[in-house]
Amino acid sequence: MTPMVKKITLCLIFFGVTLTSVAQDNNPIDYSKAITERPYPKWFKDAKLGIFIHWGLYSVPAYGGKESYGEWYLRGLQVKDSLRTNFMKNTYGQNFTYKDFAPLFKAELFNPDEWANLFKRAGAKYVMLVSKHHDGYALWPSKYNRNWNSVDIGPKRDIVGELTKAVRKTDLKMGLYYSLAEWNHPLHRWYTDPHDSIGNYVDNYMIPQFKELVSTYKPTLIFADGEWFNTAKQWHAAELIHWYYNLVGDDAIVNNRWGSGLDVGFLTPEYSAGIKVTNRPWTEVRGLGRSFGLNRNENLEAYGTSKDLIHRFVQAVANGGGMILNVGPKADGQIPLIQQERLIQLGDWLSINGDAIYGSEPYSIKEVEKEVHIERTDKTIDFNWVRNSPMKGIKEDHFAVEWNGFIVAPKTGNYTFEVKADDEAAVYIDGKQIINLNYTGKGTQSEVMGANNSSTSKGAIKLKSGVAYPIKIKYREKDLNASMTLYWSSKALEKQTVPASAFYVDKAQTTQGLRGNYSSLKTYLCYTQNHGKLYAISFEWPEDKLVLDIPNPGKDAKVTLLGIDRALDWTYENNAMTIHTKDIKYAELPSHDAWTFQINKQ
Repeated sequence: MTPMVKKITLCLIFFGVTLTSVAQDNNPIDYSKAITERPYPKWFKDAKLGIFIHWGLYSVPAYGGKESYGEWYLRGLQVKDSLRTNFMKNTYGQNFTYKDFAPLFKAELFNPDEWANLFKRAGAKYVMLVSKHHDGYALWPSKYNRNWNSVDIGPKRDIVGELTKAVRKTDLKMGLYYSLAEWNHPLHRWYTDPHDSIGNYVDNYMIPQFKELVSTYKPTLIFADGEWFNTAKQWHAAELIHWYYNLVGDDAIVNNRWGSGLDVGFLTPEYSAGIKVTNRPWTEVRGLGRSFGLNRNENLEAYGTSKDLIHRFVQAVANGGGMILNVGPKADGQIPLIQQERLIQLGDWLSINGDAIYGSEPYSIKEVEKEVHIERTDKTIDFNWVRNSPMKGIKEDHFAVEWNGFIVAPKTGNYTFEVKADDEAAVYIDGKQIINLNYTGKGTQSEVMGANNSSTSKGAIKLKSGVAYPIKIKYREKDLNASMTLYWSSKALEKQTVPASAFYVDKAQTTQGLRGNYSSLKTYLCYTQNHGKLYAISFEWPEDKLVLDIPNPGKDAKVTLLGIDRALDWTYENNAMTIHTKDIKYAELPSHDAWTFQINKQ
């Protein structure tokens, strides 16, 4: 045992035994039953929008791959990711370590009142601050992280305490994210030590620290994470949640990431197309960009537009959920201006259309979709979309691609083709199917950065040099991550991604690449209902009329466009309601992102 481990163990042994006795007691309470039977608070179901904040030492480098999470910077160094390790050496020096970021995390522009007011202006109803991420650095003066918290080293401020106080000055509720596991703790190094060796870490560090945090700040929400290699029993999750509920009261709520074997808390799909209505609350969890912690290597396109954001949010609400939308402040405490702009744009839309959102419930028709097809020429078949859409206009989940063209081999011989994909793929050459990959596995919503759920399949065919053989490649994405790569090899050729030089759009071999036809369903209309009123939220402006396939609302029903204070003409025939919009002038439009028609049934 190292001196550091001895010191931590001796300091915590008494306190740890005291706090973990709840897990060892013979108390007859069935904690799992007690917390799963507890009703979810109504305020959370009504809130619809929360703000996530990922801010910590990782905000100093604020760097990673364009599709990576900035807050996973330390893990990138641990696995010797070339992008991050080279950036570290070139920017900070050969001997610079992750711990050396602590003095550079100064938070000199952090103003918690400004943050709280911005989040309120965005239309949020609660805030969720990352109190401690997987690197273990705490944003409060935790006595279990001496010299590794924001008061002892770094900004010398109690970030959790200051923001909690500021948020509670408003009518927003305060929540805290807490990572159950840590990558580099001496009692258990997550991802490095055996997964089942966490007992000492949980008993003598995690539980006491969790109780310290919750007892001090009493957050209304808790978002646990980092649970995925262990069971809820190993985390003592049911006992901890039960203790938390008793401490905070009826408004308290937790998420669903507490380890396998415990099905409790609001659901948290992450960077997805959302889920459908369930028997419990859910929130789509995503950043304004592709990372939660700030990533300065992202492209502008990663942030999308206000229209993209509002449409995602409305779809989540229409399907019975909500959204926790993340901001990633800079190390100085300033929220990047583009992130502020997106929040304000969302808030401006909600200030007009909030009646259709807050406290709403799903209608019998959730959303109306149409099939869309977009074509483009791809030079190679080598894609890792992660949880992205392959292009604007195509959904990130449940999309398909069919590539067609010709393949030309450099030499005559037997070629082995291999597909690596998540989820399904098939390859046809010269009219013969040589690969059929039907992957049926399932990833996890929480282990985004660690998950690799692709699978492979091989097939062989003889090709003659210079001959253009017709090739067809089919790909289908179900949900979560999306990737597709086509390899080939032969006696004269080591395995490699099939190069652009082998693909042609035409048999005459004049244009390189394969013609890809991308398809998915696209939502253009959503419904919600609230206080006896029906709301139709259109993502496309109806120039002359909006046709709704809904039951007749009654001859005395009144229809308005939220933001315009006058009734609209409507008719009903052929089992459809037609709202006439041709008299609405462009200058009258209350928004250019989405339009809400309120139907007050009589």
